[in-house]
Amino acid sequence: MLHEELMEIRDPVLRKVQDHPFWSGLRDGSLPGESLAYFVQQDTGYLLPAYARALARCAAAAPDDADTFLLGQSVAGTLMARDKLRQAYTGLAGRLGLPELGAQPLLDPATHAHTSFFAAASARSFYAGIGALLPMVWFNAEVSDSLKENASPGSRYLPWIEVYHPGESYGYAVRAFLDMVDRAGESCSAWQRELIVEQFSISIRYEWAFAECCTQQPSWPV
Repeated sequence: MLHEELMEIRDPVLRKVQDHPFWSGLRDGSLPGESLAYFVQQDTGYLLPAYARALARCAAAAPDDADTFLLGQSVAGTLMARDKLRQAYTGLAGRLGLPELGAQPLLDPATHAHTSFFAAASARSFYAGIGALLPMVWFNAEVSDSLKENASPGSRYLPWIEVYHPGESYGYAVRAFLDMVDRAGESCSAWQRELIVEQFSISIRYEWAFAECCTQQPSWPV
């Protein structure tokens, strides 16, 4: 199965992502509130909408109607998740002593690279697109599970971790995405299969880069 090969590529990077100060800071409560606010703004303002559009392009290019249906559902789910996260942060900000979101910040260079990668891969082909898109859904499941299971009892972010977790049903969506990738890997050419692996291998590194940019929060020259 192709997803088993991809898992071997994923695991070392996933461990680094989960150990990143952004996610470990959420677990133990040490993350500065400004970093979480920046994450929400970059994620809901730029990254998730770009991901939804890339899913839509792949849905249109999918050779199988079942994959078009799955990817189409994922478009709606991604945009609904964007709205849920922004509303949840707004509702929790005062209670947790977090900064208000305020004006949307400039597109971070790391976020720009990530969103541009989604656009380019999904425009290139269905196979490049699903390779590029798989890490976000897969990492989101693993990272959110880790947050929920390993958060320190005294972490200030426990209420946020609860709402950030996509729910148990999200596992079905992840398995459906992995099944789609496995089917594609069995039916496509050797070159197309290599393309899935290549794009996946690039995309997983953006998962780390996004956490890093939210931790660093660059100061923009006026």
